[in-house]
Amino acid sequence: MSAQFAMSAKPDTAPDAVFINDDERWDAVQRRDTHADGLFWYGVRTTGVYCRPSCPSRHALRKNVYFYTSQTEAEAAGLRACKRCKPDQDSLASQHAEAVARACRLIETAENLPSLTQLAAAAGLSRYYFHHVFKDITGVTPREYAAAHRAGRVRAELQRADNVTDALYQAGFGSSGRFYEKSTEMLGMKPKGYQRGGEGEAIRFGVGQCTLGAILVAATEQGVCSILLGDEPDELVRDLQDRFPKAQLIGADTRFEQWMAQVIGFVDHPAHGLALPLDIRGTAFQERVWQALRAIPPGSTASYADIAGRIGQPRAVRAVAQACAANKLAVAIPCHRVVRNDGALSGYRWGVERKRALLAREAENTE
Repeated sequence: MSAQFAMSAKPDTAPDAVFINDDERWDAVQRRDTHADGLFWYGVRTTGVYCRPSCPSRHALRKNVYFYTSQTEAEAAGLRACKRCKPDQDSLASQHAEAVARACRLIETAENLPSLTQLAAAAGLSRYYFHHVFKDITGVTPREYAAAHRAGRVRAELQRADNVTDALYQAGFGSSGRFYEKSTEMLGMKPKGYQRGGEGEAIRFGVGQCTLGAILVAATEQGVCSILLGDEPDELVRDLQDRFPKAQLIGADTRFEQWMAQVIGFVDHPAHGLALPLDIRGTAFQERVWQALRAIPPGSTASYADIAGRIGQPRAVRAVAQACAANKLAVAIPCHRVVRNDGALSGYRWGVERKRALLAREAENTE
């Protein structure tokens, strides 16, 4: 899958919320902070109802508001659930996440792509609203998600099947014509070449030095397919060779050297952004995670739980971490901006110290 990379997207992120006293809770209620939902509830003595912090109802006087740590506690105090924000039900964000997860499962298990109407019906939403919610959570449209999922199936089947024909039918393509129309876009090369470890395909690459050590940049006809960091240039080249054992690796030409200079410049000055075509190869789930990572601006971070929530699978925190570890495009897909819930740095494919340096540099560049 080829994608144009841009650093302009702004996520709806917020650090993990902690409300340690009633003043902070009241402030969250006044701001209708959705990040406070599920962390506490508030009751209004004069109306006898309890609400979630993001309730759109008109605010009560502070002297009439009490805070509770659970719905059970609020109901034990004799309060009933607000009919507007429905605090006794899952939050709207959770409902949307579950609806999108159901639609994703339907796409992944269907032989043919369900229509937008069918997907919206499965999610319990109107067609227009479902399309909006799906893209807001996953970062892609249902059709784009389906294409990414099918591309992942194609790659997996090409590794297992004895021939391309068997692979394309196992991946759900009804005809070879439809498959070959999209094969290069999905794989970055011809199907037979991908099945044979890149045999017959040319991959340009270059190795240089940046402030973080050795760096390797490689590209297919579709775009940059690898950005690797390390201590030893030879190790980076072996990594590329292992990924494409039968491809023809070609040294950098003038145009490619310009791409490499852009990548190195971006490592040193992340606020300048990076605009290069990318040849992104992963499963549908991985590509959803990587899409969410690209929405984190320089100077900001998100937790693995944040990313899991944004792609509509809040329980898939471990799978999100694995998708980050599988990333082969350092800095272009900024997995270094993902941290633990407490803000601490966790593992990084190219070393925690490089992760720390990248984050520190981004913080300086965006102040």
